[in-house]
Amino acid sequence: MTVLAPPPDGGRIVEEPMSDALSRRYLAYALSTITNRALPDVRDGFKPVHRRILYAMHDMKLNPQAAARKCAKVVGEVMGGYHPHGDASIYDALVRLAQDFSQRYPLVDGQGNFGNIDGDNAAAMRYTECKLTAAAQLLLEGIDQDSVDFRPTYDDQDQEPVVLPAGFPNLLANGSSGIAVGMATSIPPHNVGELIDACQALIADPSTSTEVLATIVPGPDFPTGGVAVEGHASILEAYSTGRGGVRLRARWEVEDLGRGVWRIVVTEMPYQVGKSKLIEGLAELIEQKKAPLLADVRDESAEDIRLVLEPRSRTIEPDVLMESLFKLSDLEIRFPINMNVLDATGTPRVMGLKACLQAFLDHRREVLVRRSQWRIERVEKRLHLLEGLRIVFLNLDEVIRIVREEEQPKAVLIARFGLTEVQADFILDTRLRQLARLEEMTIEKEFNALSEELATLKSLSSSPDKQWKAISKELDAVRKALVSPRRTTIAEAVDTSAIASIEAYLPREAITVILSERGWIRATKGKVEDPSELKFKEGDSLGWLVPAYTTDKLLIGASDGRVFTIGADRLASGRGHGEPLRLMIDLDEKAEIVGVMTHVPGGKLLVASKDGYGFIAPEDDTLAQKRGGKQVLNGTMLSIQRATGDHVATIGENIKALIFPLAELPEMGRGKGVRLQMFKQGGLADITVFEAAHGPEWVDGGGRRRNWPDWKDWLGKRAQSGRQGPRGLRKFR
Repeated sequence: MTVLAPPPDGGRIVEEPMSDALSRRYLAYALSTITNRALPDVRDGFKPVHRRILYAMHDMKLNPQAAARKCAKVVGEVMGGYHPHGDASIYDALVRLAQDFSQRYPLVDGQGNFGNIDGDNAAAMRYTECKLTAAAQLLLEGIDQDSVDFRPTYDDQDQEPVVLPAGFPNLLANGSSGIAVGMATSIPPHNVGELIDACQALIADPSTSTEVLATIVPGPDFPTGGVAVEGHASILEAYSTGRGGVRLRARWEVEDLGRGVWRIVVTEMPYQVGKSKLIEGLAELIEQKKAPLLADVRDESAEDIRLVLEPRSRTIEPDVLMESLFKLSDLEIRFPINMNVLDATGTPRVMGLKACLQAFLDHRREVLVRRSQWRIERVEKRLHLLEGLRIVFLNLDEVIRIVREEEQPKAVLIARFGLTEVQADFILDTRLRQLARLEEMTIEKEFNALSEELATLKSLSSSPDKQWKAISKELDAVRKALVSPRRTTIAEAVDTSAIASIEAYLPREAITVILSERGWIRATKGKVEDPSELKFKEGDSLGWLVPAYTTDKLLIGASDGRVFTIGADRLASGRGHGEPLRLMIDLDEKAEIVGVMTHVPGGKLLVASKDGYGFIAPEDDTLAQKRGGKQVLNGTMLSIQRATGDHVATIGENIKALIFPLAELPEMGRGKGVRLQMFKQGGLADITVFEAAHGPEWVDGGGRRRNWPDWKDWLGKRAQSGRQGPRGLRKFR
């Protein structure tokens, strides 16, 4: 067996630090993702895959008047000639271009099953057919007239456009979304009529401000309609900076059924919200008792959207029901606005409304100038040939003689009449029947028409004013071709402060909240007479037992100093073991629950840390609106309890006790507090609030409650060390 020696490295082995190699390669990957996949071009609004799909269909002559072809054929052409990626990704992009609920102005006319608003996928590409729409033709118009640059395809076998001519501002008309490496884009669709009006305003006065443009383009116009409730000020800020968002709600109406009975009918969905998933979400809210005002939801849609929502009671106000569902479900979404695009040089930039429109207009001007120059060259070439024919008609007999008698007629014609080689070849190739008298008149007519056209084109090429007038005229024609009424209503920001709270319509039923040591929470109806009969998971036990009502809010204090708020109506049924509390709030894994109670409006809470500091916190200030809770104590929380007494008793880990008046503690919304008891070592072990008339109670090591009749012997000032507590004193509860 012959062993071959390893080949020389030939310069193929490079020694370099791993960090440098990874950085360079990741940077190349990131740039490729940004420029070739995720971000659209500001000029035509397309990513490469969409641009290649439309150009391939144009190359296949799939115009609106042609017969549709199988999508598999189109995908094959795109993948084989222009886009070296998987067929699934190409077909997904093609399908989206054909969906009227995804595109404000569909660019592909799809025949067959292209999915629906329910979230169903399109049929396989072998079953569906497609061709271009009139809107797509406007984007491609003039592409064969040297109006844009071309570059070699991935295999150098063909050419593809760098950008499309773009007859209308497609970036804003159809919107775009994508996620790159370290950046993303999210641009909502708009009404093309409003966009063109804004372009006309910029053509008339380039200094037109974004504030003026925002009155012409008041906000996005989504293909699925809906109501935008963000408010003009927020939309203006998004258009000025290129970043922001818009709140979009479903459109709904009240259907009166007589005798005070009514129901809600949703007729338009928020953009990109699947109807089936929305219904599933609403049904889950009903099942989990998280939507207490909603009794039932059903889908009665046919071709139009008709989602029926039944209220739990006729006494509920429709506005209150819908406001609660807007908060809990995807009947309201926030569509982010991040106009991160590639400019004319291929550089990622965040642009505002004015910058995007101006970039489009500058591109249209370049397209117009290049298309005019292309036409000028062809008109001049044709006129040059026609001039040769005119000479023939003036000297027809001599030309015929030269052709018949001379051995080299081409050279003689050039010498005799001063023709160019191109003219001489054209004359010699001309058929005899084209030399008739009628043809002479036709040629003369064509020559005069082309001469006028050439003068107009040259005048256009040298005059910026005429160029902008021509662009304005083209935009007017596009507006007439694509004009459609606005679908999304722009409303002012909704003020819900005057609407009654959801809790006002909840049935007030007595419950008992059960929270286990391991954090499983549930609620049983009525009062729990014997806690020992409660069942828990193996290894778990009772942590807190709190009487409450379904209309209450629970305050849950954690050792990391945060207080969480949960509606009692949202708790799982007491029939099982409940559900983990950590699924309802964002509680840190290392944090422990130190207190659970119902919220009393206007109440006061005593908050204490293990370090021996504390203060009085207003309950209303501890309410949290988010899952993350509200930070109340700066430190490790030991206890949070209702301050319903006039004295405070503390006990340290050194078994020393101290009692002082509650009035010595300050009231504050958040902070570290003041020192409660002085310790040489250790910290606070327990704390309680009590009425002086009744005295405090404490629990001994055997779990028995004991009175403390001589508690005044431990009475002192806040922050003192205290004295040794009674025998067996370890905690107060």
